[in-house]
Amino acid sequence: RRLYFDTHALVCLLEENGFTTQQSEVIVSALVKIMNTNLDMIYKDMVTKVQQEIALQQVMSHIGGVKKDMIILEKSEFSALRSENEKIKLELQQIKKQVMDEITKVRADNKLNLNLEKSRVKELVSFGSVQIASFCCFAFQHAQQDRALTQTDRKIDTEVADLKTMLESHKLDNIKYLAGSVFTCLTVALGFYRLWI
Repeated sequence: RRLYFDTHALVCLLEENGFTTQQSEVIVSALVKIMNTNLDMIYKDMVTKVQQEIALQQVMSHIGGVKKDMIILEKSEFSALRSENEKIKLELQQIKKQVMDEITKVRADNKLNLNLEKSRVKELVSFGSVQIASFCCFAFQHAQQDRALTQTDRKIDTEVADLKTMLESHKLDNIKYLAGSVFTCLTVALGFYRLWI
């Protein structure tokens, strides 16, 4: 082991100050033993550069494994959310198509009824003033049908708005669930990292 002072020079210095050669050598050997003992104690608590690099490589490999696991988990979560989102979109499109079909049917029925009533009114007008009173009745019915059609349109718009709101709510819930999953994964990764340090 290397010594960080000149032992011979220390022996000479002690002899110059009144110690015998034997006493000086004993003092110097005692100092060397004390220094070696202290250095041994210090070296026990220290690690070599090689050991430090090995430990760092192990930690980095564990971190890489955790990153891979997190990427796999994130991809599976995102694919599940995407498939759920696609299902909701398909359901919404089907409902929208059904609503549009119903609107088309109602409009076609109303147009047919209106055309039938128009033809009837024309026949009534040709027959005289008694039939004019019945035309007034028809106009009233037509107004009622228009009101009913307007109410139906409003109900359909309300249903579509409710469905959009529900879709946004599901999206928000999915984002919250994803954020919770990511934070949980990060907490677990930090826990593993903390355990390895």
